Amino acid sequence: MRTINIVICFLLVSAFSSAQQLQSFISEALDNSPEIQAYNLRHNIAEEKVNEADWIPNTEFSAGYFVSEPETRTGSQRARFSARQMLPWFGTITARENYASAMADSEYVEIVIAKRKLALSVSQSYYRLYSIKEKQKVLDENIQLLKTYEKLALTSVEVGKASAVDVLKLQIRQNELQQQKEVLDEGYSGEQTILNKLLNRDGETEVTVLENLMPPDEDSVFAEDALMLNPELLKYDKLYESVVQSEELNQAERNPMIGFGLDYMPVSERPDMSFSDNGKDIFMPMVSVSVPLFNNKYKSTSKQNELKQLEIRAQKDSRLNDLESAFAQAISSRNQARIKYNTLEKNLKQANDAEEILLKNYETGTIDFNDVLDIQELQLKFQINQISAVETYYAHSAIINYLITQ
Repeated sequence: MRTINIVICFLLVSAFSSAQQLQSFISEALDNSPEIQAYNLRHNIAEEKVNEADWIPNTEFSAGYFVSEPETRTGSQRARFSARQMLPWFGTITARENYASAMADSEYVEIVIAKRKLALSVSQSYYRLYSIKEKQKVLDENIQLLKTYEKLALTSVEVGKASAVDVLKLQIRQNELQQQKEVLDEGYSGEQTILNKLLNRDGETEVTVLENLMPPDEDSVFAEDALMLNPELLKYDKLYESVVQSEELNQAERNPMIGFGLDYMPVSERPDMSFSDNGKDIFMPMVSVSVPLFNNKYKSTSKQNELKQLEIRAQKDSRLNDLESAFAQAISSRNQARIKYNTLEKNLKQANDAEEILLKNYETGTIDFNDVLDIQELQLKFQINQISAVETYYAHSAIINYLITQ
């Protein structure tokens, strides 16, 4: 019993250490990912557009010289200088800033989504590496086991209790397992490169994967509305809000624009006359109003915004259906993996019991090496499938975390 408790504690410590190591990989990937950096820069650009929104039309300056000077009572006009400034209606600039802020918020959600997808990719790659590593370990153990059986078979051949065919069968089986191990070596090398590139480092960097993962005693329970907090859905809320702000900006731009200006005309003195205003320059303050009388553009924009809102709602409903399906599938696959793991655990124990019986029979000289190969093949099958079940369990747990973790 004490030995069992020690094993359980070791497995729990290994699972905790593996989770810490995986989180370390995820943090490294988030810090170094050029894709995340690109999303951050895009968000920075969107935030800068808030400052861009605080603008007014250019101030207009103009100057003209009279080739033929017009005569007035106070003298002839020589030139004309003008300055004009149009100002948007009250609240228009604020509406622009609100729209730009809403677009920046939607870009920020894209960063959150990209980070979650990257964390999911790192997790799944890590668990694939774990699976390959564990299968390599199991194959090594089975190859050594077959070598032990081969020695027993050679001894039995010497005393006439087995044939050379039994030895050859055991050697052929070793060759098959060695081939599987070499194939896994190639798979590990490729998957290691994938994980390294997710971490944005050299593909040949050695990746250490901890061992002895197993499903936890209990599965997490999730609230029914947990999916509603997924940023893939929140993105549509932010897009919807940006359309709302776009419409408010459209309504603000339908208002008139007010302009203020000043005209200045220098006047020459009349030499043949003497009076108080002779040669007095002309200053003329001006006020103007720009009215959008033909406003089909704004009506069309309002209609487009209304349609965009309907489109975003439909897209959100569609995406929610997809996420709910993915969530249900991930839960089902995770539960299936646990069932397979538990069943394989029982089968593996029974196969080990059968192996012990065969070894005891060897002591009495009645061992059948065909039975040995059959049991060994069953053991390997159960071990490999159990490792695959662990990989499936954690890979789909990672999908669940992607879908519902806040």
